Amino acid sequence: MALKDRLKLGPLLRKLHWKELLAVLFILLAIYFFRQQRHELYSLGPAIERADRLWVIIGVLLTGGYILLQALMYRYSFRSVGGQLDLNRGTELFLKRNLLSIFLPAGGVSSLAYLPQSLRRSHINKQQVHQASGIYGFTGIFSVFLVGIPVVGYAILHDESMAEAVGGLIAICAVLGGVVWIVRSIQQRGAAYNLLAKYLPNAVRHVDEIFAFNLDRTSFINTILVSAGIEIVGIAHLYISMKATGAVPSLEAACVGYIVATIFLIVSPFLRGLGAIELSLAYLLTNYGFSSLQALEITLLYRLFEFWLPLVAGVVSFILKGRHLLLRLLPPVLIFLLGMVNIFSVLTPPLRGRLRLLRAYIPIESIHASNLLVVFLGLILLVTATFLFRGLRSAWIVALSVSLLSVVGHISKALDYEEAALAMGTVITLIITSSQYRVRSNRQLVNIGVITAISTLLVVLFFGTIGFYFLNARHFGMEFTWSRSLRASFHGFLLLEDDGLKPMTRFGREFLSAIRVLGVGAWAFLFYTIIRPYLPAGKHTNAALEKAHYYLSQYGSSAMDHFKVGDDKLLYVSEQYQGFIAYRIASSFAIVLEEPVCAEEVKLPLLQEFEQQCRTMGLRPAFYRVDEQSMYYFEHLRKKRLLIGQEGIVDVTAFTLSGKDKKSLRNGLNSLAAKGYVTKMHSAPLPPALVQELKEISDEWLAQYEVKEMTFSQGLFDVDEIREQDVITVTDADGRIAAFLNIIPDYAPGECTYDLIRKRTEAPGGCMDALIIALIQDAKEKGLQYLNLGLVPMSGIQQPQNTAEQVVKFAYEKIKAFRHYHGLREFKEKYATEWSNKYLVYEHDFDLIQLPGALSKVMRA
Repeated sequence: MALKDRLKLGPLLRKLHWKELLAVLFILLAIYFFRQQRHELYSLGPAIERADRLWVIIGVLLTGGYILLQALMYRYSFRSVGGQLDLNRGTELFLKRNLLSIFLPAGGVSSLAYLPQSLRRSHINKQQVHQASGIYGFTGIFSVFLVGIPVVGYAILHDESMAEAVGGLIAICAVLGGVVWIVRSIQQRGAAYNLLAKYLPNAVRHVDEIFAFNLDRTSFINTILVSAGIEIVGIAHLYISMKATGAVPSLEAACVGYIVATIFLIVSPFLRGLGAIELSLAYLLTNYGFSSLQALEITLLYRLFEFWLPLVAGVVSFILKGRHLLLRLLPPVLIFLLGMVNIFSVLTPPLRGRLRLLRAYIPIESIHASNLLVVFLGLILLVTATFLFRGLRSAWIVALSVSLLSVVGHISKALDYEEAALAMGTVITLIITSSQYRVRSNRQLVNIGVITAISTLLVVLFFGTIGFYFLNARHFGMEFTWSRSLRASFHGFLLLEDDGLKPMTRFGREFLSAIRVLGVGAWAFLFYTIIRPYLPAGKHTNAALEKAHYYLSQYGSSAMDHFKVGDDKLLYVSEQYQGFIAYRIASSFAIVLEEPVCAEEVKLPLLQEFEQQCRTMGLRPAFYRVDEQSMYYFEHLRKKRLLIGQEGIVDVTAFTLSGKDKKSLRNGLNSLAAKGYVTKMHSAPLPPALVQELKEISDEWLAQYEVKEMTFSQGLFDVDEIREQDVITVTDADGRIAAFLNIIPDYAPGECTYDLIRKRTEAPGGCMDALIIALIQDAKEKGLQYLNLGLVPMSGIQQPQNTAEQVVKFAYEKIKAFRHYHGLREFKEKYATEWSNKYLVYEHDFDLIQLPGALSKVMRA
């Protein structure tokens, strides 16, 4: 191929999105896999139903042992090359690789390249992982060969058709021999090594690293023994499948069938021998005297134990990677589902047989009461599900209580044990996940609700009992005793139906409705006070603001400190420590700007104090734009973090316009000067006419980019505030201001920063550069060392540490809506000499679902 053609081919290959194409291929393979196996999936259920349950349970337990042996095999494989792997990680490694091997071409081998995140972050180096994986794969094939030789040899003597399996054993033998030769040749710099060095010289260094290991023979032998144990488990699975179907088992058929199935598994190019294994195994079993139906059932059960259960376990292992998120999502979903089931179970007619049985033990009045109770509880559950998403402890208590009542209600309503089982499952799930719900509602507010409900109950009972007792008999067609009056009042308050209470007149209906309205109001208010987090209102007091300004003068250390005393912030000023925290509230979050303003030694206790205050207020704390150097404090509090961008810093003492990399910048500034544009510094206080002109530029800039003013971590154009700040402007040849930036206080030592940087629509882009250069020059004259250029959101994520950062990185690189951040990064990179990571700190992975919306709210002007 000519050099010119190679140059054309290179960019073309780079343009092809290999990862995306491979992902599409895997999806197509998955569709093919499930589509091909639909008949097997359909017939799996009836086969299990006909099987002996005891033997099926034994087979399932043995599958657990099979998975444990696989983990143990990985453990010894790592020990063989000097690595350490515990059983938990070994189990995760096997389950995930086993799942991926189904969809990967040559999955048994290619899946060995997959490394779970937990393994990538461990102390095990990458070379040891590849070395141990190679030993695991080699040993797995070798044990099949060792067990297969006597089994297949014996089978050939009894069944000539088994001679076809000899080809598979020969192929396995050839593969094993080839692997051993290649490994030894590379380690000894033999023929294989020379061929590799000749045709793939760039790969030699990596190959040297991978094959440079000293094999621990004891651990290697243990690996082989465990692998042989896995083969024995496979034979036992096939034998148990025979017992489960009621057929007369044959150990010989189990041994031969397993080895043949495993040979097909090894030589299968993809999908782990699906189809071929079922066909060959069913055919072999018929040769051993099993009927076609028995052979099929045995095969299906065997595949359940060896294939489907490990597959499902692999799916679960991937899901459990986000188990905290799952544990937080599952209870609200179950609560919502239970609420719907409660309502619809009452709307659908009960089964007559169950209802007759129930009437023999429970009065009919109680059954009617349970119907209304279940509906009412269903409505409560629907509302509670929303508050569970917020992590409210009180909502958890309500959900648990109502779920328990639902269990009783469904049983007493019509022996609906299916619905009761769902309710009980929900109860168990809530108990398991109780630690996820720690945000407490305001005690004072809850106490008010409880007192109000109890007081209303007493008033209704007093009012209703007297009212019912002295009512004319014509209103309800009966005379009321004191006990009957009390019972009717109580039922009315609890919204329970009473078959003996039928209003006959309009007054009777209105009287009963009045009691029920009081009941509804009391319960609704109680429910509101329990699940509604306390939301403080109003702005900070003058005393708190004065303390905050004092603490800023003493402990301020950030470019963001200026915004912490803005009118949009709430201030938490500690009574015990000298310091404060600035935050805003949205969606039950207390969004804190950066971190506390205080001395370093009290920062951690002040954070702990604020956390406790948030709990009592029913709020979840989250911290926005935390510096990497401050993550120590939040790690101590067991917080999670998400890299949200980088802040550009200019070392103004080292900045210069000379050099090739600044040529375009110099050309832009020269072009601007040639057109008559000049920069000028305006010291505060600014004259009203200048402020008005700056306001016009700001409004024009907002309209041009179709954006609205933001706040919280930045300022907005406030006439009174701008008047008291120094401003740099760029003026055209006619004396008209084309662009400006305002300088704001920066509490970081030796640093300055700006807030707004805006220009007119027709102003040249170089105006922005002129403003930054003028600010750098001003910083030099004032003896400052740094200029803070502010945050570039979503940028700087090179190697994501979690799924959330992967999503942010993908959005930054691929989604057009965030392309303007690329331009912002390019603009600031012309000046920045270093970049500082900024994080969003939060408590739970589930918070990431709601935090973007909460941040959007607090940033609205």
